[in-house]
Amino acid sequence: MDASAPGSNRWAIAIAGIIVMICLGTVYSWSIFTNALIAGFHWSTQQATTPFETAIFFLGLGAFIGGRWQDRVGPRTVTIVGAIVWGIGVMLAGLGTQHFGHTWMLLTYGIIGGFGNGMAYVTPVAMVTKWFPDMRGLGSGLVVMGFGLGAFFYNQIVTRLAAYAAVAKPALAYVKARDAAIKAGTPFDATSYQLSHHLMHGLMGIFLVSGIVFIVLGGIAAFALKNPPTIGTESVLASGFTMAQAFATPQVYGLWLLLFLNVTAGIFVISNAVPMISQFASVGIPTAALWYGLIAIFNGLGRFFWGSISDRLGRNLTYTVMYLIQVVIFFTVGHVAGLAGVLVCFAIVLLCYGGGFGVMPSFNADFFGTANMGQIYGFILTAWGLGGVVGPAIAGFVQDRTGSYAGGLSAIAIMLIVAAVIPFFIKKPQAPANA
Repeated sequence: MDASAPGSNRWAIAIAGIIVMICLGTVYSWSIFTNALIAGFHWSTQQATTPFETAIFFLGLGAFIGGRWQDRVGPRTVTIVGAIVWGIGVMLAGLGTQHFGHTWMLLTYGIIGGFGNGMAYVTPVAMVTKWFPDMRGLGSGLVVMGFGLGAFFYNQIVTRLAAYAAVAKPALAYVKARDAAIKAGTPFDATSYQLSHHLMHGLMGIFLVSGIVFIVLGGIAAFALKNPPTIGTESVLASGFTMAQAFATPQVYGLWLLLFLNVTAGIFVISNAVPMISQFASVGIPTAALWYGLIAIFNGLGRFFWGSISDRLGRNLTYTVMYLIQVVIFFTVGHVAGLAGVLVCFAIVLLCYGGGFGVMPSFNADFFGTANMGQIYGFILTAWGLGGVVGPAIAGFVQDRTGSYAGGLSAIAIMLIVAAVIPFFIKKPQAPANA
């Protein structure tokens, strides 16, 4: 494949893909809003987490549909539509949640926004593996790094806004009082910590403006996306598995499982990262949100770092190493004293979580080729959708019933011990007859 054909600049196209991904990756900033939603609307932790869970679930579905569509029409159209739908979902959440409640947030941010996010996500990833056949791990890691950086940039902006600062302190007081009541087994008087309509209106305004920015910035960047000029020739189309051929192999389900387990562990932390940091390190929500915004960069860096490493170490061994590192962290983070120690642990989890997405596109391309990358990788990304439900559900369940997130850490660590063995049993499938 000639990725350096006249008139093409694969690095400029990759940068455009990164910009799109930054807009999409802001979904990982959800935990900075969790306490405010709990206090402002009197939601449980599970209720405050379910819009994020729903968004990630429908992100997986959107990736599957978008991947099939982009294999037919190319990445530009699908990414533009996806960015617009994602932005509309976030805007509608800001406009209507105060009036229509939890169901509205699930419908708008979760279903509409999540589906659009997935459509826009899968297309740059599938595209970049075609532009970088010589450096698949580096190329895919570079683009998906933008997704991880989305939370980093978004957190730095939002946590400095007056509307956010105004709600953060009373929200923390509410959650602390509620958790203390849960631990003591006493009733909690939520009306004593009521956040005003005005404060919540300001918070919802952040959602509204964010959606507009995602549409404009993501939509403009998407116009630069295109496949290499040789995509569509018979030689390229014959070089990979069809979707049906891939589905007939056990390897496609093995890759799905690898991603699912890594997502479940990582999103257990990401979905409630700010309140977790606040709880484990005994600091306020504004402090936790600020520091989480800084370490969120490791989600992005991990995608590039581990993607590049996998070009040398191999995809299978890379996944095993990432799992084992996380085992150590999940067994120890609940016993680490001080903010610095907790942040280091969370940064490592984010590094490995991002690494799963940095390695998987090239893993997929190595096994099944790039001719139908959108469809096949879109299916594998449904593991992200399901893991995005399971991880936060475990976190919310444990927190609501024990008043602490610590109870779920050992269970995640044990799951990862089992996961670390799986890559040794997944081998490259034999090429199909038409390859």
